[in-house]
This record gives sequence, structure tokens and C-alpha cells, in this order.
Amino acid sequence: QVQLVESGGGLVQAGGSLRLSCAASGRTFFTSAGGWFRQAPGTEREFVAAISWRGDSTDYADSVKGRFTISRDNAKNTLDLQMNSLKPDDTAVYYCASSPPFRIGTMRGGYQYDLWGQGTQVTVSS
Repeated sequence: QVQLVESGGGLVQAGGSLRLSCAASGRTFFTSAGGWFRQAPGTEREFVAAISWRGDSTDYADSVKGRFTISRDNAKNTLDLQMNSLKPDDTAVYYCASSPPFRIGTMRGGYQYDLWGQGTQVTVSS
């Protein structure tokens, strides 16, 4: 069964850090572009960060640029999101996503991904 499983969410104070990890089973991450999205209560899912399947390009939403870093570990078959200088506005459920193999570049559209994790809650207190 092909699936993605996120981990690393939790409760943190403003200014703190968290590292999210997304583990893939049944699919090798190193041939797929990866992305992170988030959804806060009452809002639509929004793009956070993306990385190309080669790992040579990344893209970030303006709201997280300079604070979040997306990376991939092909040996472990994981996709990670390092989140620093967290703000209360970062509170949301975070989802990782994987594209079909060998798609070029980074992707901001959720429709461009065909596999999603179940989400992990990140709560930032003020």
C-alpha cells in the first residue's frame, strides 16, 4: 500500500522550532517532487513549500520564506520541513504531498500531487 505518514507536529511557543518529517512507503521519494501544505480551521489548504525531485530547486510561500526549509533524504525516503521562528499564524494541520514520478520543477498546486499524508497538527502559542 502506497502511503505517506507525517510526524513531528506538536505544541511550541512563538519563536520556537519544529521539524516535520514525512515518510513514504510503497513509493520512492527520490523520483517525485515533494510539497508541504497546511490548513488552519475555517480556511482553505495553502501551499507552504516544495522541492523538485532532483532536489536542486525549492519554492516557498512568502509567509514562510526565510523561516522554513524543505529538504529530502533519499537514503531514508523522507521529506522534511524545518520550521524556525514559528508564529501563532503558523498554527495549522500540515500535510506532505508527493507528485507522480519525474515531474519537472517545483509545484504549488495541490492538484499536481497524487499522494497525500494524513496531516500532523502544529500549534504555536503566543
